[in-house]
Amino acid sequence: MAVGNRKRKGCGKSSKAALRAVRGGDGPRVSLYEEVTAKIISQLEAGIYPWAQPWSSAAAVPGLPRNAISGRAYSGINVLILWGAVIDGGFASQDWLTFKQALAAGGCVRKGERGQTIFYADRFTPGDGHEQGNDAEGGQKRSIPFLKRFTVFNRAQCDGLPQHLSTDLTPLPERELHDAAEALIKATGADFRTGGARAYYSPSDDHVQVPLQPAFPAQIDYYRTALHELGHWTGHGSRLGRDQSGRFGSAAYAREELCAELTSAFLCAALGIVPSVRHADYLGSWLTVLRADARAIFKAALQASKAADYLLAFVDQSRLEETA
Repeated sequence: MAVGNRKRKGCGKSSKAALRAVRGGDGPRVSLYEEVTAKIISQLEAGIYPWAQPWSSAAAVPGLPRNAISGRAYSGINVLILWGAVIDGGFASQDWLTFKQALAAGGCVRKGERGQTIFYADRFTPGDGHEQGNDAEGGQKRSIPFLKRFTVFNRAQCDGLPQHLSTDLTPLPERELHDAAEALIKATGADFRTGGARAYYSPSDDHVQVPLQPAFPAQIDYYRTALHELGHWTGHGSRLGRDQSGRFGSAAYAREELCAELTSAFLCAALGIVPSVRHADYLGSWLTVLRADARAIFKAALQASKAADYLLAFVDQSRLEETA
């Protein structure tokens, strides 16, 4: 829902006051981090707009849902069911298969994934000895309709499928690489995975997942999202040890999201990346959760500074500046 131009409580500090709050005093030098934070605060003061997902869940094969193994298109009510499931799940594929089909193909459905029920309708004619199949008047056998249920999973919910089942028929465009960002991602040594229709960091498995870069209409936003998830990665207990136990909608969850997005903002500025989606749009959605804590963004900015420094330490800063 659009928020419009409503003012937010706790966002009315002047830019000078904001810089002092982030810096922790009246030091003579305004850092890059402080400058970015002040700009974001200024945008929030002017009005918050809903955050837009920068990648397209429809970057998959368009058209009718189909079986990933046989290639046969589904029909009837199943088309509507599976179209809705693609939208609800944010899947980047129209291909579906059963649990057994995934195993037979050499892959598997990921643990915890929930399938979608579809239906197969047909008729059968009972053989000899089945009196219920006889027509009362003419003695002719009549067919009996039946409905069978199947549970299918989207290709994006599976791992280990053969290459020909994991590649869309329509080739994706070439990636628009940003050398400095690529160098930083590689230098971290993080378990960084691409694919699927979701961007997230898994603290339990300690890995980052982002959609393929060509799924972003503005490919530069791939790096904004990747750096956001790497911001979460820095909070692992073996690194900066932030509290990442908060559930969606909680204050702890919002604080971690603020930290990750500010980390992305700082790194984008350091690497010369200008995303098409404003960081303030995303941050605004979480500030609504934290209206009770007017200093939340300042606390998050301090943590984000540490996270950005942590990530930049993996690469030669002078080389990054030259590349950016």
